[in-house]
Amino acid sequence: MEHSTSKKRVVITGIGVVTSLGHDIGQFWENLLAGKSGITKVTRFDSSAFTCKVAAEVTDFNAENYMDAKEVKRNDRYTVFAVSAAKIAVNDSQLDINKVDKDRVGVVVGSGIGGMETIETQAKVLFEKGPRRVSPFMIPSLIGNAAPGIIAIELGCRGPNFSIVTACATGSHCIGEAFKVIQRGDADIMIAGGSEAAITQLGFSGFCSMKAMSTAFNDTPQKACRPFDAKRDGFVMGEGAGILILETLEHAIARGAKIYCELAGYAANCDAYHITSPHPEGRDLANCLEAAIKDASVSKESIGYINAHGTSTPYNDKFETMAYKKVFGEHAHKVKISSTKSMTGHLLGATGAVEAAVCAKVIETGEIPPTINYENPDPDCDLDYVPNVKTSAPIEVALSDNLGFGGHNAALVFKKYR
Repeated sequence: MEHSTSKKRVVITGIGVVTSLGHDIGQFWENLLAGKSGITKVTRFDSSAFTCKVAAEVTDFNAENYMDAKEVKRNDRYTVFAVSAAKIAVNDSQLDINKVDKDRVGVVVGSGIGGMETIETQAKVLFEKGPRRVSPFMIPSLIGNAAPGIIAIELGCRGPNFSIVTACATGSHCIGEAFKVIQRGDADIMIAGGSEAAITQLGFSGFCSMKAMSTAFNDTPQKACRPFDAKRDGFVMGEGAGILILETLEHAIARGAKIYCELAGYAANCDAYHITSPHPEGRDLANCLEAAIKDASVSKESIGYINAHGTSTPYNDKFETMAYKKVFGEHAHKVKISSTKSMTGHLLGATGAVEAAVCAKVIETGEIPPTINYENPDPDCDLDYVPNVKTSAPIEVALSDNLGFGGHNAALVFKKYR
């Protein structure tokens, strides 16, 4: 491949989301701004034996609108979400995939866990019926790179194609690395994001055993996810997918595309501290944010909105707030910060991609979604988290950050296209 000597400008021209709050960007955005929670009691299985009984499930979703019925059956739920969101994003971008050079269209889509439902169902088949009854589709369904492969097959994309697995930073890393693929001249268009479908008995068992999920609000599910609130007691699992269409500015202009915003900066690093806990001083997240801001060539003071990782766990929200103060100083108190996980739940490997979509919409519209359930101020979390009700402000530059088990950090910087 020939590499450009100068970095290409990259813009976002399409958004596809499949979440508990909606299956297209319009419905999703309307519900976010209204402060609506997508969290309910678990319906996908009997949760009576589990300490956490709430989740943000995708409901009323017909995957056969986007995939052949046989393909829906053969593939894991996470891949079905990814393919659906990719096609929604392509449609939103008004990109005629058959009129572009498909060798210059790539896919970077990941999942933090992969085919959890497939693992669970096929393990049951193995133990109850024996190895000869295990599905021949099991392996290609459960692997973490199934989603970008199937998206490429469905759309005919022959450009760079890979998957990244960094737990809850996956979606952001996928978008960031797709951004770099375009910047260095290896593609004109990248389909990028993340997908997850881990609301299963096995997935819940693991996180419940870790005491990572909320247990205090099982009778009031919509109150369970409360980032930065003093009574937060754990995250709430969500599911779904977020996919962005990234293009070179030249390509987008040439085809008359609608441009949501420009993707301007990206950085990634690692705490090298603990497998599940972030660094207690927010040190490495702060370094990651600094690097992303530098990559974007913007000033810290120009950043008006941050979509926080904000998981509603006691440690994350405290350390994340510390990182913001470390990076922004006094400006940290002027930035609008919200955790949309308070409404969508934590989509794990998809969360960064969905939250990148939020940043794009904030820049486009000047509307800022709230952090709902912020009712009891925590002295360790004393910034402006846009409590409970949306607000409005012209936003020139936005930042999104995500953290994943393993100490993985990712940050993306978005700015208004001019």
